[in-house]
Amino acid sequence: MKAITVLECHNELGEGPIWHPLENRLYWLDILQKKIQRYDPRTGEYQVININHLVSALGLRGTNTFITAGEDGFAFWDSDRDTFHPIGHPEKGKPNARFNDGKVDRDGRFWAGTMTTHDTSSTLYRLDENLMITPIIHNVTISNGIGWSPDDCVMYHADTLKHTIFAYDFDHENGTISHKRELVRFSGQEGNPDGLTVDANGCVWCALWGGWRVECYSPEGKFLEKVEVPVQQPSSCAFGGDDFTTLYITSAREGLSTEQLADQPQAGNLFQCQPGVCGLPEPKFAG
Repeated sequence: MKAITVLECHNELGEGPIWHPLENRLYWLDILQKKIQRYDPRTGEYQVININHLVSALGLRGTNTFITAGEDGFAFWDSDRDTFHPIGHPEKGKPNARFNDGKVDRDGRFWAGTMTTHDTSSTLYRLDENLMITPIIHNVTISNGIGWSPDDCVMYHADTLKHTIFAYDFDHENGTISHKRELVRFSGQEGNPDGLTVDANGCVWCALWGGWRVECYSPEGKFLEKVEVPVQQPSSCAFGGDDFTTLYITSAREGLSTEQLADQPQAGNLFQCQPGVCGLPEPKFAG
């Protein structure tokens, strides 16, 4: 299966796609260019909202409001007024600390993790409805894709520089995890796990940074299929469309040489495919 170009946006670091079911639009980020983007597939309308700081994760909240995470920590974003309302940063003062990927669970909590390329000093945090921030997973390198099984019994989390998607037993009532195990371990030579999503059958779709593809795995970690992407750095994926049968894939130009960009002129664009399965709507943050 091959992905096709939806939009030539040439993002430096496209990330965090999320489908807004009320607006029927896709939202995603260009982290390094400080942009929030939205796209309406029915009309082809593409909008860019320029912001003044790095935002790396976006979750639904209420009408025209979102929960975010980025270099300034957790914050609410009012898309009508284009204003941010800070909540807190648990790693404020840590050199080069910023949040990376994040997602809302079905009980309305927002999960987001920090990143570093130097060691395992990052953490996955949980932001509750009452805005309390709790560290959940320690000793992380680059905290990346997060998702839950359709029955809410399993949570998935990608730790990029450990080359692994981990699975945990998930207690959705309390927002706690246990029984850590490897779902998939990659070699690190053909791409590393980045953003991910879980379909209605419980299968995990993960973008492989540096791997030119998105791969799909069963809940048991068995490889099922791949989506070829015409760029080296697919960064994340999300199901969308009226029936959630379109898989949208973001990508990045970050770090590519002039020669590499000449060979892959679509780097940083938005892609899509129809994998023959359905995704699930993203929940809203309860706070």
